[in-house]
Amino acid sequence: KYKIDVVGDAESGDEAIPLVGQLEPDVILMDLEMPGMNGIETIIEIKKLQPDSRILVLTSFAEDKKVFDAIHAGAYGYLLKDTSPDELVQTIRSVYSEKLTLPKEFSHVFLGKKVESSEELASQSDLTQRELDVLRCVSQGMSNKQIAQELTVSTTTIRTHVSNIMQKLNLKNRTQAALYALKNGLV
Repeated sequence: KYKIDVVGDAESGDEAIPLVGQLEPDVILMDLEMPGMNGIETIIEIKKLQPDSRILVLTSFAEDKKVFDAIHAGAYGYLLKDTSPDELVQTIRSVYSEKLTLPKEFSHVFLGKKVESSEELASQSDLTQRELDVLRCVSQGMSNKQIAQELTVSTTTIRTHVSNIMQKLNLKNRTQAALYALKNGLV
């Protein structure tokens, strides 16, 4: 099991941004309501400075728009403050592994009109069939190595496919790719 250490804390977004650059935490727990800069603005600024930052929103707001905005800004997860300690630790570990983590009650936020087939989605997004296969695996939280084993290709090939997917869909990270797959009925 992994040990979880708190390496720093901040009372505002303005305080958090330089602290992230200084401490380089593995996972950042972020509230949405803070003095000064709000959580969404803070996530955006942190992602500009540290694009690989893994951010978990831990808040008391269960509004669909806030969930969507946080994930769209670059958060990997969203939990309510009444979450059990065990679930919090499990979610921190999932976010550390770059897996999108949302409570089931929020999954409807990302479910839109599903396309009829992967061929229709491919034509809409210019993704190849192989890129769609890789996207499905990404949305299931698989690492590049796991995807390479699943599809019997090299990890370099998978990295290339993931990069192409991100570029073609104008996505910032694997979380957004997973959300795209969820919204379009690939998972």
